[in-house]
Amino acid sequence: MSGCVGRVLVIEDEPLLRISIRDALQKEGWTVDIAEDGAQGIALFERFLHEFVLTDLVMPRIGGMEVLRRIKLIQPATTVVIITAHGTVEKAVEAMREGAVDFFTKPFSMAQLFVRLSNICSFRRLSEQNVQLQEQLEAKNSFSNIIGRSKPMQEVFELIRVIADSDASVLIQGESGTGKELVASAIHYNSPRRARPYIRVSCASLPESLIESELFGYERGAFTGATERRIGRFEAASGGTLFLDEIGELPLTFQIKLLRVLQEHQIERLGSNKAIDVDVRIVAASLRPLEEEIAEGQFRQDLFFRINTATIQLAPLRERKEDISLLAQVFMREFADKRGKDVEGFSDEVMEAFDAYDWPGNVRELRNAVERALLFCRSPQVTIADLPTNFHGLKGLRTERPVGDVVKLHEAVVRAEINAIRDALAATGGRRTKAADLLGVSRKTLWEKTKTYGLEDR
Repeated sequence: MSGCVGRVLVIEDEPLLRISIRDALQKEGWTVDIAEDGAQGIALFERFLHEFVLTDLVMPRIGGMEVLRRIKLIQPATTVVIITAHGTVEKAVEAMREGAVDFFTKPFSMAQLFVRLSNICSFRRLSEQNVQLQEQLEAKNSFSNIIGRSKPMQEVFELIRVIADSDASVLIQGESGTGKELVASAIHYNSPRRARPYIRVSCASLPESLIESELFGYERGAFTGATERRIGRFEAASGGTLFLDEIGELPLTFQIKLLRVLQEHQIERLGSNKAIDVDVRIVAASLRPLEEEIAEGQFRQDLFFRINTATIQLAPLRERKEDISLLAQVFMREFADKRGKDVEGFSDEVMEAFDAYDWPGNVRELRNAVERALLFCRSPQVTIADLPTNFHGLKGLRTERPVGDVVKLHEAVVRAEINAIRDALAATGGRRTKAADLLGVSRKTLWEKTKTYGLEDR
């Protein structure tokens, strides 16, 4: 199937068809998990976070449409295909609206299944390439996207100008939402390496079992499912910049291997003993001071020295409140233009609330608050009623909700998850692995949810 392999979950209540699909896909090199109903399928998905899911529509306990909705809440990037003997145009439209990429009816041959999966894989690869290209194009102007007139931000701008011209490794530290990724992009696109690749790696999102293969790549046959050679992130970034976001989340066992690569400027793909030279500038970021991680035995001191040639410390928004008004105005114009709304500005009550608020989510939280306000705003000015409820009541402002403004159940669930994630991250000092343990989910699930809810670093 043109190199289209990965981990797939097959949810089908007919035993013969379930086993037939599993055996056929395994022969093509797929890693396959099977489930006999929706409840078992969701449990498997929460454990392995499959790239692809094939699910029957009508099943005991939990049907295919509910499986689709839950999967898209957990990990929106997963490709879901609905298979059913009860196909109708209405059901197909509903499935596509909920996020399925394909819908086909029984009976079908394995050859037909492979053709459809091959087409889906080709489309997915093109989409990923387009997203990466768009991100790179947007990042080229990232210096202008870093906004601030406060003294801490002016110092950051000056550091970027000085550091960008060098080839030094850079460590960016700061709380979640302070703009570490924007700073990393600015360093690259204002450096002599600007015409070369800029590759971003979220260390928190990589399962431990995949870290080495993702960063260093692998040869065909290196492990089950490795049907073709894959270039790792280090090779892909050669000549350019590799941004290791949340580097403190890397396990100690891998930190030793990373240190060796940074010292020798060489990598070895999994399944090969051939050394490959790489010319990569490292920019790393951490939301928790790595000095604390070293003291607690969670980060290697020698690796810290290697990546910490230059340091940029980003101040939280509560320590540069003179930037709040400017940022809010910029975000307001962005979302007003996007939604075609004619909004003049913010009421005095809103600006008082912004000044009184502590902004635990920093600039990202401010941006999300303004986006939410523009969504609900129905007047020339943004008012307190348009803001999330955590701003109501600040400095004696009114807390009543508009008549008929009832919170929907889905919105209440989302708010509860956001609050739980924030509490867990606060309790663990921002360490994703420990926060995931507290929440009872995998580290990758936590990363996906923080991304979905706009809580991940920017």
